[in-house]
Amino acid sequence: MPSPEKIAYITGATQGIGRATALALGRAGYAVGLVARTESDVEDLANELSREGIEAAGAAADVGNPDQAQRAVDELTRELGDADVLVNNAGVLIAKPFEQLTLEEWDVTMGTNVRSLFLMTRAVLPAMRRRKRGAIVNVASLAGRNGFVGGTAYTASKHAVLGFSRSLMLETRKENIRVIAICPGSVDTGLIRDQSMLKSDPLRILKPADVAETIVHAINLPERALVSELDIRPTNP
Repeated sequence: MPSPEKIAYITGATQGIGRATALALGRAGYAVGLVARTESDVEDLANELSREGIEAAGAAADVGNPDQAQRAVDELTRELGDADVLVNNAGVLIAKPFEQLTLEEWDVTMGTNVRSLFLMTRAVLPAMRRRKRGAIVNVASLAGRNGFVGGTAYTASKHAVLGFSRSLMLETRKENIRVIAICPGSVDTGLIRDQSMLKSDPLRILKPADVAETIVHAINLPERALVSELDIRPTNP
């Protein structure tokens, strides 16, 4: 495989959409920086990518923690270089009736789904601005447009992701930095399989690879073209 011309950092990289995106971007010629909480999982995926001939580096971090998020970006920058692409994918889903939802669960949802978005973007954006290029992909959800029973925390967080993305896109587009919000419907990952309130047919809903391929296509558009928001639905749910 030829030497990569571009570098992508991915949060929540070791499972579900993040893992699929790491594989898809690596196979598309990107060097891949992996960020997730569990060091052994990060190392395992980095080794798997390396066996495919993909340049990869990892950093274990809670990206909702400001010190850990900055440290992860610093580590990946030393290993790979500045990010051309940041995929903010880290996320949690706690589906519960509102009165059963605890403040801690609310804070965990906002910390992972929204706070991490701010922290990781803050860490990589200055280098993109210096070079006048880059792409920031924020994995939102169709729940960022619609509510569902049991989703008060999750849908609030994903509405915030869309608001963040829309405003940052307007701020950075004149510097050739694209901000793209990806809004998948139900995806067959542990995030949804673990929720007793959410029922779906895993054979009919989206697969992580479907979302990953959409991300790759979006960022590989000509640099003059910006698709700012993409909804992805199962064809025949």
